[in-house]
Amino acid sequence: MDRIFIMGNGGSGKTWLAEQLADRLQIPAVHLDDLHWMPNFAGERPRDERDRLVAEAADSTSWGMEGIYGLILRQVLPRVNTLIWLDVSDSECTSNLLQRGQTGGGTEVQFEELLEYTRGYRLRKNHMNSFDGHERFFEDHPFQKLRLSSRSDIATFLATV
Repeated sequence: MDRIFIMGNGGSGKTWLAEQLADRLQIPAVHLDDLHWMPNFAGERPRDERDRLVAEAADSTSWGMEGIYGLILRQVLPRVNTLIWLDVSDSECTSNLLQRGQTGGGTEVQFEELLEYTRGYRLRKNHMNSFDGHERFFEDHPFQKLRLSSRSDIATFLATV
């Protein structure tokens, strides 16, 4: 496990798990929100700049990368040797977001948009940032993959790392 990608709904624990793995495995944690958004969520980065930043991160020998972005996952998937899908319930994801609040300097309006986006994870169809999209990535991944559906699954997994 030296090139790990963690995907899942907003609030599923992707960032937390990436930090835990980075600490335990002594690898960098890469947060796709940092590459996709301008600082303080001031808008999306230009696509070419974002893709360049993602490519630079993926070219490293080891990393724990996390995010919901299917388009970016498709960009780095050839380098991923461990795919982790945090498939926890939408209600738990929403609860986690409400508990942690807005992060990274975003506005209250952006936080409300995030909550709505999170609630629609299983409803969006033909979308790479949805449950259906993540399920396709998971099914098609030829290397090690883990689908963790509860906090106890995640804790059990971390106990083995």
